[in-house]
Amino acid sequence: MENIFFNSWQTLARIVISAVVVYICIVLFHKVSGKRANSQLNNFDWVVTVMIGSIGASTIILNNVPIIEGMASIMTLLLLQYLVTKYSAISPEFASLILSEPRVVFYEGQFLPEAMRKERLTRQEIECAIRAEGIHNFDEVAAVVFESDAKLTVMRKRQPEDRYDAEGNIKPSDTLQVIASQ
Repeated sequence: MENIFFNSWQTLARIVISAVVVYICIVLFHKVSGKRANSQLNNFDWVVTVMIGSIGASTIILNNVPIIEGMASIMTLLLLQYLVTKYSAISPEFASLILSEPRVVFYEGQFLPEAMRKERLTRQEIECAIRAEGIHNFDEVAAVVFESDAKLTVMRKRQPEDRYDAEGNIKPSDTLQVIASQ
């Protein structure tokens, strides 16, 4: 039970210095790796972020993980993330393998139980997303989509005056385009 509150000044100094260096390096690495490393997280990005946090913490706390080795592993993860996202952008097949597809979970006033079950969503979670958009009537909702980054996107029904362009032609429906791509 000894050293439960304090080990030594040398250990404390090493932890403080490591924390400062690791923090600065992670911030710089993320700056260099681009917006993707800081964006809304899909499954792959979330895993990389958790791994970076774990490696950073291990580098700070554990004596047997030198700062250079910890930073090398974080740089490797960010490089892998860059390569995977770069390849995903040019290969739809690879992107569909690595990323989840958006799924419609509510459409035209109806909850879609099979889609909700597959995504492990409850009615309350969908209702919460609808209320967060300031909508209190299901009739105002065209669709709710569970996105790749695990966010719920609520699409309002268009008002009759929004359905026609200046010449009186019917405008294409954004909702139908999203539904058609499912």
